[in-house]
Amino acid sequence: MKKMTTATLVAAGALMLGAGAATAEKLTVGLASETTSIDPQFHNVGPNNALSLHIFDRLILQDERQRLMPGLAVSWTPVDDLTWEFKLREGVKFHDGSDFTADDVVCTFERAPNVPNSPASFATYTKGKTVEKVDDYTVHFKTEEPYPLMGNDVSTVAIISDSVGCGATTEEFNNGTAAVGTGPYKFVSYTPGQSVVFERNEDYWGEKPEWTEVEFRPISSGPSRVAALLAGDVDVISGVPTTDITTLEGNDDVALYQGPSNRVIYLHMDQFRENSPHITALDGSEIKNPLLDVRVRKAISMAINRDAIVDRVMEGVAVPAGQLLPDGFFGVSENIEVPAYDPEGAKALLAEAGYGDGFAMTIHGPNDRYINDAKIAEAIAQMLTRVGIRTAVETMPRSVYFGRASSGSPEGEPEFSFILVGWGAGSGEASSPLKALIHTFDKDAGLGATNRGRHSNPDIDAKIKEALATVDDAKRQDLLAEATEMAMDTVAIIPTHFQVNTWGTRKGLAYAPRTDEYTIAMGVKKTN
Repeated sequence: MKKMTTATLVAAGALMLGAGAATAEKLTVGLASETTSIDPQFHNVGPNNALSLHIFDRLILQDERQRLMPGLAVSWTPVDDLTWEFKLREGVKFHDGSDFTADDVVCTFERAPNVPNSPASFATYTKGKTVEKVDDYTVHFKTEEPYPLMGNDVSTVAIISDSVGCGATTEEFNNGTAAVGTGPYKFVSYTPGQSVVFERNEDYWGEKPEWTEVEFRPISSGPSRVAALLAGDVDVISGVPTTDITTLEGNDDVALYQGPSNRVIYLHMDQFRENSPHITALDGSEIKNPLLDVRVRKAISMAINRDAIVDRVMEGVAVPAGQLLPDGFFGVSENIEVPAYDPEGAKALLAEAGYGDGFAMTIHGPNDRYINDAKIAEAIAQMLTRVGIRTAVETMPRSVYFGRASSGSPEGEPEFSFILVGWGAGSGEASSPLKALIHTFDKDAGLGATNRGRHSNPDIDAKIKEALATVDDAKRQDLLAEATEMAMDTVAIIPTHFQVNTWGTRKGLAYAPRTDEYTIAMGVKKTN
């Protein structure tokens, strides 16, 4: 992989851009992944969270490296072991002219974990916290145990209006009725599949955005996004296809900005049903779910050639993964290595588990959410088929996929047996994936909210909870690392690689790459 760090610019010369996508004050952005809702609490997923930052502020903001900064809260401090005090910013107005106060914070955290039909709930970050109004500009967050990661969790939740948003439906956000925030941009229109348009909030409390109008256009096809940039139809694109990076490096009128992400691409496996819906014997007959056996899960991990995925599928623009977060993030274990590719060892483990003759399975995944997602699923299927697990591939648009992957059956159980998915740590540290992906599914507690394989291990659960209640940073780092080691040892999920993201802009613009992968207008600046 070419060595490119955050905010590294690559530009050289050949092709010519079109006549410019917009006026000097309008920015047009081509997005690789479309938002599924304007409701900032409907679906805890990157494209939605990024878009919501334009309309809705958080109490605590994150910079491009996910470092915490004051937002609607000017300070947050523990006042005792079970209470955090947040002092709110005074003089802030919602887009409708109403004042931002503590009432908006209280209602926000009451609504966030309870949005109907949410494919991925914000309960991961809100449950176990009681918010109390002290006065108009002071709130207390109370917990049953010490909770040192309060700031990280709170930074993920968009603040909505008590008078307009807290009693609103997702549909009312989507039509603009409830899309009233305190953010740097105001809602103008949302046409699913076509565009989202914002206008600058001239009364924004913070730094005024550079652009008076911003239009986001979903362009799921990589070649189409590149063509739109080269033709001048858009000013910025996210998700520059890995196959086009070398060509675009040779274009004087295009700038590429590339940076590492905290997003791990991984596999969830059905670990709760005796008979899994998309797994059979090779002759099509019903068999006991092999994924319940840790030896089978380990064999699958050993059968995956992560280096080949990075080199061939990702064109070198990715990093092989053996755990939940890449090096440099809080809670990462130094003791975990990327699993070695060992197809013969995988076959031996399958035989030991009683599946020496193999079995048949379908891998499900999205085809418009992650970089090269459908190609990754196809590559994994080929690798597993080589060790005797005859694997078919079924991919679909993310708008369909996530709902089915989360609760496709009438009982609310995940529909699929073996899925490709990704997770970006919104809070910037390891408790985020541990709570959401690894902890036993517990809807009431908001834990395991996106544990679509329903892995469950009481010892890992206890270690996660111990870490979350540990105030000492060094001890908490070790506990999170230990929980991660336990999860990887039991093969709760199978990480394959970490994404590295590339944005493209027309000449004269620059973009600051973000570890959370968000594409935001506030990060686009003029360079001349």
